Amino acid sequence: MSGLLVDAEAIRALADILAETGLTEIEVSEKDSRIRVARMPAPVQAVAPAPQAVAAPAPAPAAASAEAAAPAAPADLSRHPGAVNSPMVGVAYLTPDPSSPPFASEGQIVTAGQTLMLIEAMKTFNQIKAPKGGTLKALLVASGDPVEYGQPLAIIE
Repeated sequence: MSGLLVDAEAIRALADILAETGLTEIEVSEKDSRIRVARMPAPVQAVAPAPQAVAAPAPAPAAASAEAAAPAAPADLSRHPGAVNSPMVGVAYLTPDPSSPPFASEGQIVTAGQTLMLIEAMKTFNQIKAPKGGTLKALLVASGDPVEYGQPLAIIE
């Protein structure tokens, strides 16, 4: 290398911060040096964090089993093979602007790479694209909803 001093430990620390926070880019400047680490958001295949303190229903008779399944739905949907999970924390938007039609609607056939929605994070709009083609069975968020890292956003089958 031609006189370039790279602090590998600082780069590793910044990469760890990216991984822990779900950010896609971080930049640090000090005196005459600047380090910028960026990554492409990968489709989230990991299990979402446990839902916040939701009381689990006690075993119920078969007639009430459909009602008992509803509170557990968010945890189950994040593991669904067709789940599109949020790669970041932010605010979801289903349309490019308030007067436009949505990117995709429930029941619509979508193609791999098609934009399903936007997530605004740190005043940057990030496209959330379909990881595979299929039928959009469910949109699990509404425009303006805050979303968490790993939260299921949609189901494609």
